[in-house]
Amino acid sequence: MDEKSSGRWPGTIWTGIVLLGALARLIPHPWNFTPLVATGLFAGAYARKARSAAAVTLLSLALSDVVLDTFVYRRFDRGFAWIYAAAVVPVLLGRWMRRSKGVPGLAAAMLASSLSFFAITNFAVWLGGLYPHTLSGLAASYAAGIPFYRNQLLGDIFYTAVMFSAYEALTRRRLARAAA
Repeated sequence: MDEKSSGRWPGTIWTGIVLLGALARLIPHPWNFTPLVATGLFAGAYARKARSAAAVTLLSLALSDVVLDTFVYRRFDRGFAWIYAAAVVPVLLGRWMRRSKGVPGLAAAMLASSLSFFAITNFAVWLGGLYPHTLSGLAASYAAGIPFYRNQLLGDIFYTAVMFSAYEALTRRRLARAAA
């Protein structure tokens, strides 16, 4: 199917939605209530190529990190590579979701992305030496991250719903105008 008949928009539209999601990281928000997972899922689901989706996701993360580093806190430390690796997981799950259409597939991909981000980044905290390098230290690292995960999960749900539903609504509107 071509873009017009399938309702798909040119890359500039989905890229714009991804960039708006990245900008949401820069406005005041509760700790960890960000569009990072939703951005990766959305890019993975709608980019024509997986590497384009990963590039856009990582670029949006990097650009917002540069601003956050300048004005808020020091982001580019030893653990930043883990955060960037964890940001690619939603892109891959977004690619998978293309074959698994509908709300259940989206919900499963969002939850798996959210949990993987939590698991990867808290593992990195444990490796960083804040906790003893034992199983109990690893458990303590994950336990300490649980209060932050609540906001992350709420942000993942909110931004995933906003990005995907906005895109679908805009696509339906575009198709209705084209048919008129």
